[in-house]
Amino acid sequence: MLQLNPPLPLNTPKGEGFAHFLIDYGPESDLYWTVFVTETGEIWTFANREVRASKNITLGRTTPSKPRASGVRHAESVERREGAVVPLGAKDNLK
Repeated sequence: MLQLNPPLPLNTPKGEGFAHFLIDYGPESDLYWTVFVTETGEIWTFANREVRASKNITLGRTTPSKPRASGVRHAESVERREGAVVPLGAKDNLK
């Protein structure tokens, strides 16, 4: 885990924000960016493929592509079985 100093401005599926941490689990895993979303103040961690560098006219990045969210599993789609990983807060919503 690396704390970014200064934080990097990024575009995310949740809006623009600043990446404060970069998590690297090794060569067979994506990089993960922990971003503080500017509009809502939410803190989300996004895979590398889900974020884009923000607009920077000086560097010639005038129209960066908008990132797409990868498939997010909802609580309803999580199967109940012994030892299954359940997203935080989803256990109460399972039937």
